[in-house]
This record gives sequence, structure tokens and C-alpha cells, in this order.
Amino acid sequence: MAEEDANENTAAQAAPQVQMRVLGQFIRDMSFENVMAQKGVSGDVQPEISVQVNLDAKKRPADHQYEVSIKLKLSSKAKGLDDILFLCELDYCGLFHVEGVPEDQMHPFLMIECPRMLFPFLRRIVSDITRDGGFPPVNLDNIDFVALYRNELARRQAAQAQKTDA
Repeated sequence: MAEEDANENTAAQAAPQVQMRVLGQFIRDMSFENVMAQKGVSGDVQPEISVQVNLDAKKRPADHQYEVSIKLKLSSKAKGLDDILFLCELDYCGLFHVEGVPEDQMHPFLMIECPRMLFPFLRRIVSDITRDGGFPPVNLDNIDFVALYRNELARRQAAQAQKTDA
């Protein structure tokens, strides 16, 4: 029994411990256009919101530091019409210190785990921007960053296959 505990402790010590710290967060770029107000549209309008999300990650010059950005684009149209109500674009970034992640798993870690940490803050900013812009606050649904990552991998593989076939 004592040997099993000792073996488990040795195995736990041999495996590198993943360490992640958020060093900072910031808005790199933000734009909110209240098209409805610019056109002078009034009345009760039912919004239909479209959300696009893109992720990016890059290594910073300091050891174990990475920058991850979530680029979000919201567009809202009046239901049943092609009239745009508002456009919102936000590039929200986080600086992370990451250690103990194997090199072959670093890219998925940066594109899944880091955006998960940033998302609640991004959601709050979008809610505040839309409310302050004169619309009901947009409360973004949770984003499945694993599915987003897998879809991007599949898209890249399909693009690579097309290049190979051509």
C-alpha cells in the first residue's frame, strides 16, 4: 500500500504541472455603430443578431508568455427587413503566462483554455456597449471553444486538401 502511494507521488512529480496566469487583459480595437440612430429609424424593432468569432494566439518575446485575442463581430438586423440596426466589432486580448504544457498541446491550449478565461469579460463589455448604444443589452451565449477549434482545424485541412488536389 505504501509502495503504491510512493509510486503515485513519483508519477505526479514527474508529470509537469500546468501553470497558467492571466497577466493582463485589454481592448485592442472596438467599434460600435448605431446605424438605426444615424438613419433616424424609430418604432418598435425586433433585432436579429448575427455573431462571428475568430481567435488568434501568438508567442510574446518573454519566456512562456502568449497573447490571445478574441475577435468578435456582431451585426443586428431588423427581423424581416434588411435594415441594419447596429454593428459591433471588438478585438479583446489577454496576456498569459503558460508553463508545463507540452509543445504539441500548446496551440489547442491557447485557442481553447485562454479564450475561456477571457470570455466572461468580453461578454460584459458587449452587454454594456449595446445597452449604452440604446439597445437591449446583448448577453452572448457561451461559446464552445473546443468546437470552434475543431471546426477551424477541419476548415484548414479541407483548404490544404484543395491545394494538394489543384
